[in-house]
Amino acid sequence: MTFKVGDAVLVLDEAMSGTVKKTKGATITIETSDGFLLDFESHELVKKASKNAIKNEFLSHSDVKAAINDKERSAKRKQPKTRAKDRYEPTMEVDLHINQLVKSAKGMSNHEMLTLQLDTAKRQLEFAISKRIQKMVFIHGVGEGVLKIELEYLLGRYGNIKFYDANYQKYGVGATEVYIYQNPVEN
Repeated sequence: MTFKVGDAVLVLDEAMSGTVKKTKGATITIETSDGFLLDFESHELVKKASKNAIKNEFLSHSDVKAAINDKERSAKRKQPKTRAKDRYEPTMEVDLHINQLVKSAKGMSNHEMLTLQLDTAKRQLEFAISKRIQKMVFIHGVGEGVLKIELEYLLGRYGNIKFYDANYQKYGVGATEVYIYQNPVEN
């Protein structure tokens, strides 16, 4: 629909009307009865029938269909885009560094620390499986690699998961990503 300066218009989906003050491409500037200047896209406005116009003006089926299609197209464009990278990010991170698990590791032997870390990993993995969380990351750090080896041994005991090094750019080499199959195949 084309608009010209001076046309009386109604705003679709809002209880607002005004007079066209300026047109620039598909952007129409209207002045409301309160004196505010507002910009709208042309598909958001309809001309208001003047008092001299025929009172029973009907739109054809094709006009209605075209207006609906315009409205749907504009609604589709406004949906926020999510980057493909963000869609595949793990939904759960578990930091296994000992200082994240206890207030103080003072007095704990290496064996006790490792046992606590592995118990935490197992508990969090069981939680993720029960809540149907598909991806998670265990942050184990680099160190001497003992925790990573033990973690891989623990993860290898599950048949419904696969694991691999996590995203290097985000975690470096100190993390393992776990993918949990939601419908494991029974043999």
